[in-house]
Amino acid sequence: MKRTILALLVAAIPAAAHAKVVTETVEYKQDGTVLEGVLAYDDAVKGKRPGILVVHEWMGINEHTLQKTKDLAAMGYVAFAADIYGKGVRPKDPKAAAAESSKYRDGDRKLLRARAMAGLDQLKANPRVDASKLGAIGFCFGGTTVIELARAGAPVAAVVSFHGGLDSPNPADGKNIKGKVLALHGGDDPFVPAKNVEAFEKEMRDAGVDWQLVKYGGAVHSFTNPAAGNDNSKGAAYNERAARRAWAEMKGFFAETFGNQT
Repeated sequence: MKRTILALLVAAIPAAAHAKVVTETVEYKQDGTVLEGVLAYDDAVKGKRPGILVVHEWMGINEHTLQKTKDLAAMGYVAFAADIYGKGVRPKDPKAAAAESSKYRDGDRKLLRARAMAGLDQLKANPRVDASKLGAIGFCFGGTTVIELARAGAPVAAVVSFHGGLDSPNPADGKNIKGKVLALHGGDDPFVPAKNVEAFEKEMRDAGVDWQLVKYGGAVHSFTNPAAGNDNSKGAAYNERAARRAWAEMKGFFAETFGNQT
């Protein structure tokens, strides 16, 4: 574990409501590639607790990802913000983010799954985590990633995609999903075509998955991230109401799966 620029970024984020949340920058590897994630937990909680993997948007681990990771820790979970791109790979603008994310989303989903699995393994190995109670959430690119993680047969009991891509490149992989799936979707998201939503629903039905799809009217892509601005015409924009409702939906979903943690 090393102090890095990422660690300074973590320290700069306003503390969540719970004063006992601790964050640690964690260096780990996937097939020789060095990755750098962030672990968050409440050090006042005793005993093992469920672990939640958090996967970033296309910009990589940023303030939004880190804040959500800390929020989960404040709720009583051990949360780990996984790094899909690699240590030091943090796109500076949308053009760079599109190029980096497409390497995985459009190019090599096998590698995408492997990077997500490496993060899950890191979380599962933590002594504070009950390895029989694992979940995953992701935002945009990360929403796509956590569904791919479930399709890979990962031992995750509950997966939540916030405004993620819902396409089904290999629909037969739905049969590998071991846990429940919750997709929280902007009802007016122009970046997720209706045909992809329909393909997702069909995949879930055909595989017999315990799934839910919640659509938020008036919400577009990136609706949980304040940094997305408020102009829906751009296709990505923050929507406070949808963000609040989606987070509450996730809380209920996890409480149903893992029990109340606080």
